[in-house]
Amino acid sequence: MDIEQLVGIGLPGFAVRSAERLGAGLDNVAYEVNGELVVRIAQEPGTVLREAALLTEVGRVSPLPVPEPVFVLAEHNCLAYRKVPGTPLIDVPLAERAPYAVAVGAELGDLLAALHASGLERRTDLVEVDDAPLTEWREEASEQYADLAGTLKTDQRRSVESFLAAPLPEPAGRLVFSHNDLGIEHVLVAPGTGKLTGVIDWSDAAACDPARDFGLILRDLGPAALDAALARCPGGDDLRDRAWFYARCSLLEDLHYGLQTDRTPYAEKSLAGLDRVFARTDRPD
Repeated sequence: MDIEQLVGIGLPGFAVRSAERLGAGLDNVAYEVNGELVVRIAQEPGTVLREAALLTEVGRVSPLPVPEPVFVLAEHNCLAYRKVPGTPLIDVPLAERAPYAVAVGAELGDLLAALHASGLERRTDLVEVDDAPLTEWREEASEQYADLAGTLKTDQRRSVESFLAAPLPEPAGRLVFSHNDLGIEHVLVAPGTGKLTGVIDWSDAAACDPARDFGLILRDLGPAALDAALARCPGGDDLRDRAWFYARCSLLEDLHYGLQTDRTPYAEKSLAGLDRVFARTDRPD
């Protein structure tokens, strides 16, 4: 069944004038319809009802715009929601997005504070648990680094290898509800101003380590943005060590992904941030 037919079932009488494929990932294929709807077809059956219900709950607690479900066709693994306006921050050139980093970090800190305080991690009917141990994160980072080492400079290899050999930080004492994939590809801004307009793709949202998404803020926006984000979250300083750990592991993951799949924006942002993220191989103060 094509997109026009699915929209016709979900929104009878809605005229489809255009349908543009936005892309495909491991979880779904997405289309933009008339520039106002995003229609996603999930690869895994039985997930769209849960995701739609979760988006509704997130919309109630988030201080930032998030996708608003319009219709769900569970029998077709189809979910549609209103398009959130804005440009993914990853698509803004590095020199243009750098001045926005601290302000965006602060707003993302407000978002994370609200999510972590929401109690949604207790909604086991909607929220899965993602509590992979830190040892597993480091093992995966080591495997990815083995593929990447030849693309890095000598001093960069030394910094990464020092990190991989360093003691692990203390594990999380609790799990909280969080976006769990808060990279700048999912952060939307107004072109020209950098004003944050929304956060998208909540398919990985889970009960997880509260430091996880702070690590992605550090990875993509830098240490000053991390400081701004942590300052907005009660007890944020207690997350700092693990945020640096996740930033380093996830930078290697994104660089590996970018190079293996020819996704230039991922490779470019990872290489641009590598020196600042691996600048210190001891535990940050």
